[in-house]
Amino acid sequence: MSVIIVPILISNKYFWNIHRDHYFCRMGRKPGPVQIITVSKDDHSFELDTKALEQVLLAENVRDKHVVVLSVAGAFRKGKSFLLDFMLRYMYRKDDENWLGQDDEPLTGFSWRGGSEPETTGIQVWSEVFLVQKSDGTEVAVVLMDTQGAFDDQSTVKDCATIFALSTMTSSIQLYNLSQNIQEDDLQQLQLFTEYGRLAMDEIFQKPFQSLMFLIRDWSFPYEYIYGFKGGSQFLDKRLQVKEAQHEELQTVREHIHSCFTNISCFLLPHPGLKVATSPGFRGQLRDVAPEFKEQLQSLIPKLLHPDRLAEKEINGNKITCRGLLEFFKAYIKIYQGEDLPQPKTMLIATAEANNLAAVAAAKDQYYKNMEKMCGGDLPYVSPDSLEEKHHFYYREALRSFSSTKKMGGQDFCDRYQAHLEKELEEMWQSFSKHNESKNLFSAFRTPAVLFVLVCLLYVLSGLLLFIGLPAFAWMCDCTLGVVMIAMLTWAFIRYSGQYRSVGGAIDQAAGVVLDSFLMFQNLSEDN
Repeated sequence: MSVIIVPILISNKYFWNIHRDHYFCRMGRKPGPVQIITVSKDDHSFELDTKALEQVLLAENVRDKHVVVLSVAGAFRKGKSFLLDFMLRYMYRKDDENWLGQDDEPLTGFSWRGGSEPETTGIQVWSEVFLVQKSDGTEVAVVLMDTQGAFDDQSTVKDCATIFALSTMTSSIQLYNLSQNIQEDDLQQLQLFTEYGRLAMDEIFQKPFQSLMFLIRDWSFPYEYIYGFKGGSQFLDKRLQVKEAQHEELQTVREHIHSCFTNISCFLLPHPGLKVATSPGFRGQLRDVAPEFKEQLQSLIPKLLHPDRLAEKEINGNKITCRGLLEFFKAYIKIYQGEDLPQPKTMLIATAEANNLAAVAAAKDQYYKNMEKMCGGDLPYVSPDSLEEKHHFYYREALRSFSSTKKMGGQDFCDRYQAHLEKELEEMWQSFSKHNESKNLFSAFRTPAVLFVLVCLLYVLSGLLLFIGLPAFAWMCDCTLGVVMIAMLTWAFIRYSGQYRSVGGAIDQAAGVVLDSFLMFQNLSEDN
């Protein structure tokens, strides 16, 4: 009996899907992006999906492996997910020379699309953790992470700063995805976001973050700096160079970036082609991608994901496993859910706040100096009516000074600071009023005078009651007289020593009540 052997050829474009699905068919689920951090559009709060992250990081074959986390962050609609999908394709096909695939093969993986609207929200990771063996025989777990694009019309500055900070804090390789060039505002945003991340970390004595790669997309000047790592390195050296002639602000930004990362690199990537950017039907087919873009992808991705270039995630010099990374995610998200960190602001709001605070400080200083000339220091006592009249005049002058100062932020914003100024001026007025009252001799000796008059009255009353044959009432007056005498001596001791001020305050308050009662009784008598 003859046997016919029929060779079955599997198209290369489907090979990676079969390889990719093998593990997950055994696990009962398909690979894909997993949402681990979500951002609420209502209150802009952050939530970690612990169960979803546990399913990825606590898989039996990876949980105790040292982890490499490669993340891509940057502005929205700049092709972050598009690039990550080519990295996924390489991870599944790295043993194949033609890992980029066939010309008509669609690009799948992390969700991406053309257009102007954002696609990715929060932070996602790929559901399969890739095991890669390094040349020394050690095996590491590679996690690919995609992040929400910054500066869209739904995200606040805090949202952008938190996403970027979490991405940088949890990754060992952070790709900063930029378009066409490294501009100064890109560096300033990087400074803000990394500082926001550094604030959330415990006290550290090393550089807090590991590898940062500036990935410059749509590079249009290959005649100045050639595509790839070499041109990128030369370009980056120039951009991050600290010069003596630079303004202090520019120097600070560059010094901050150098102080945050142990390794900084740059890659210049050409434009992928007009069809990629303008065709609504583009699904990632290589036939529509510019040849130089494909050429540079074949240079970038194999080098970036080369086993010996994969840096394990470290915190304070200690390498982290997948199990440990899960715990750090839990700890970091709690920090950003709390109120301990300052609120990051836009440049306009920060400038407007500083501008209004300066105007408030100038108005307060004007009021303070004018009032000091009236009743400050060793100047004599001023009648309360006259002092209050001056207060109202200087109060209006201070408000006029604040209103006349040119300020940023709009009227509603400035009104909040004016209300704050009015409150502080009232507090200053109360302080000046009390200071002036303390110079009034009668006010200074009011308590001992009231107590002395009480002693005299009680002494006369006691003698009178004894004379008319009421010894019991006379004895009560003598006891009260003794208490008042003790109070007067105690008050004198407190004024001399400065101790037990609360007791002295209580004696002053009691004397005030006695005096007010007497004056009220006198007024009622006059009315009758």
